[in-house]
Amino acid sequence: MRRISVFGATGSIGVNTIDLLRRQGGAEAFRIVALTGGRNIDLLAAQARELRAEVAVTAHEDRLPDLRAALQGSGVEAAAGPAALIEAAERPADWVMSAIVGAAGLAPGFAALRHGTTLALANKESLVAAGPLLLAEAARHNARILPVDSEHSAVFQALTGERIEDVERVIITASGGPFRDWSLAQLERATLAEASRHPNWAMGQRITIDSASMFNKAMELIETREYFGIAPERIEAVVHPESLVHALVGFRDGALMAHLGAPDMRHAIGYALNWPARRELPVARLDLARLGQLTFQAPDAVRFPALRLAREVMAIRGAAGAVFNAAKEVALDGFIAGRIGFMDMARLVESLLSDMSSRQGLGNAPVSLDNVLAVDAEARALGRERLSTGRI
Repeated sequence: MRRISVFGATGSIGVNTIDLLRRQGGAEAFRIVALTGGRNIDLLAAQARELRAEVAVTAHEDRLPDLRAALQGSGVEAAAGPAALIEAAERPADWVMSAIVGAAGLAPGFAALRHGTTLALANKESLVAAGPLLLAEAARHNARILPVDSEHSAVFQALTGERIEDVERVIITASGGPFRDWSLAQLERATLAEASRHPNWAMGQRITIDSASMFNKAMELIETREYFGIAPERIEAVVHPESLVHALVGFRDGALMAHLGAPDMRHAIGYALNWPARRELPVARLDLARLGQLTFQAPDAVRFPALRLAREVMAIRGAAGAVFNAAKEVALDGFIAGRIGFMDMARLVESLLSDMSSRQGLGNAPVSLDNVLAVDAEARALGRERLSTGRI
């Protein structure tokens, strides 16, 4: 029986992962080592009971009594807090889903790799903030990282049997979110409720807003650079409103290999779960004749400056990704709290990148995860200071 851990089990990626584990036999087919979540204690406890997990961990120490009460009599161990997340990641597992949102997912991912684990990576921040370190850690322990973002899973699949030196370009697609046709003046007035509704995907609030601002796509540009080693000038993004083509890989002979599928994260999750085999998945099959057409358009870097900022980060490299991610998270917190406007998020990220570039050599590659987390903490502190003073 394969040993499985799911970090971020109560989020959208985690819930879809649990659904696939259930469909493939659940506790009878897998040995579930650890499940972790946030404040949704009822769901976390129900998942842990159903799958007979060894341990369930909430990231919030104040919710530990509630988790213990919900698991009473189940035989499932309860734990809470950042240290407990690391301890859970240090428990040997054969396959680990890394789906904790934000920089909080970095340390558990690194800890899991030390057991030679297959890490199914849905945590964008790991590659954006610490890509070279993460890949080196995997190589050091003979571990494997499989991408779970739909775009990077698509690229990974399109590259099967191909040589990376034959790749001419990689094109990742963006739905454009709810604001793809909005004017700059409209974007300045966009509300939290409007930014939290995605036209194609059912996701958590934070990633939905990131999609609306295209910070999600900006992160994916950087991820593509780090994971596949593709030069930034060979990485493109196009707006594809139907969200059916997830990525395309262009080769030196002019051919394009496209990956198409319904907008359902269980496709990418299932591919990583069953790799290198393929199993039947409960996703919709495309009827191309009924669809009729697929549309594409160039993204507008003026209305969506996150894409330009991502290219600046790729040019600087080093610790710039850690600053970018931390600044983006602080800016998103500020928007959700109503302290800044929708377009102010990009302004805050740009100002923090500029300030920290002048204060220290961001192009110097961090030598450890501690270095990355230190840069992350500094960027967050500066960002929160900006929010508190209203100086973006």
